Amino acid sequence: MSPATRAFTALGAGLAVGIAIAASHAPGLHALSGYLEPIGKLWVNALRMTVIPLVSTAILIGIDALPDSRSIGRMGGRVLVVFLIVLLAAATFAALGGRTVFSRLNIDPASAAALRGMVDATARTAPTLTTTGQWIADLVPANPIKAVADGAMLQIIVFTLAFGLAIAAIATPARRNLMGPVRALNDASLVLVQWVLRATPIGVFALTVPMAATLGTAAAGAATFYVLALSAMNVAFAGVFYLVAWLVAGRSLPAFARACAPAQAVALSSRSSLASLPALLEASDTVLALPSTVSSFVLPLSVATFRPGGAIGLPLGVLFVAHLYGVPLDAHQLAMVVLTAVVTTFSAPGIPSGSLLVMVPVLVSVGLPAEAVGLLIGVDAIPDTARTVTNVTGDMAVAVMMGRFERAAVSEAAPGVPAAAA
Repeated sequence: MSPATRAFTALGAGLAVGIAIAASHAPGLHALSGYLEPIGKLWVNALRMTVIPLVSTAILIGIDALPDSRSIGRMGGRVLVVFLIVLLAAATFAALGGRTVFSRLNIDPASAAALRGMVDATARTAPTLTTTGQWIADLVPANPIKAVADGAMLQIIVFTLAFGLAIAAIATPARRNLMGPVRALNDASLVLVQWVLRATPIGVFALTVPMAATLGTAAAGAATFYVLALSAMNVAFAGVFYLVAWLVAGRSLPAFARACAPAQAVALSSRSSLASLPALLEASDTVLALPSTVSSFVLPLSVATFRPGGAIGLPLGVLFVAHLYGVPLDAHQLAMVVLTAVVTTFSAPGIPSGSLLVMVPVLVSVGLPAEAVGLLIGVDAIPDTARTVTNVTGDMAVAVMMGRFERAAVSEAAPGVPAAAA
């Protein structure tokens, strides 16, 4: 079986066992969930220990892989701005829409309270509220080591970005000497993640049984509601990219749809944006006739770093867990989730369900249990497919926008050259 099938099977088995325990009211069976709970927490802790080295090294490698400022030029700056605008829009759409959608999901207050009681007090203690000014000041960690110890993901990302830019500014020999160990650490982190992910069926089963034993049949309904909501919101946002290609880039909807279809088919079957790159490159040349600079620079950069589907999935996952456990999130916490989702998507590993691996510190940062990520991974096969389709559609939309900007720039530089020839 594929990893997704194994995780989904473990989820189904955990739900069935947990619901049976809830229906039996037998003390001996309820004790079983107590034995399984530490196993699930052990697996989540194993996931959490991989996140910081994986994210930090991925950011450093991404900065190192960029061409120098003269090579990036005008296009690189525009691409980054477009990435940030789209990701912020996606995360905000998910945060605002998710609040409305999950308000329709009914969870018994007593069951939610019981779920909160299953979580260690340290894991469910919400951070002390701060003023907006203090929150902005705290984005730069005074002590990066403490930020790592606290799992303050946003601070870690800010420090890593600054350090990566500093590495890019030093002399080439020293830069190579530093980046060699960083790449080796990233490779080792990916291997470690793969080892932990092999235990996904065990972790998902061990986490699902106690939850289902507490919620009963409502657990299955809640999981189904989450899958449908996340998939629908990804499909809706993917549709926005068609409008962007038409209204902003001036492309006809049929042509853009034909260009996206092959890559979307690969995304549906592989759940990998990187696997869709050949199809994107082929369509950008044969269907859309994009400039070669766009095909060779924008599309590879997009599939490696640009994940609007992840920017939707992270806030929705956090909101679902918050609703499930009956933990209200105020506007300040929701804004932190949105901003963290935007910057974190750039470092999510390019593997199926990769964005969920970086969700754990986001959950903990707003007082939610990290153990809930097991449920999300268990049901992620369908939502991850929808996220990947959104990603590759967004990749092509960004490419056609950059194609239009590039043609306009060439035309301004050479007024006598027709736009079509440019």
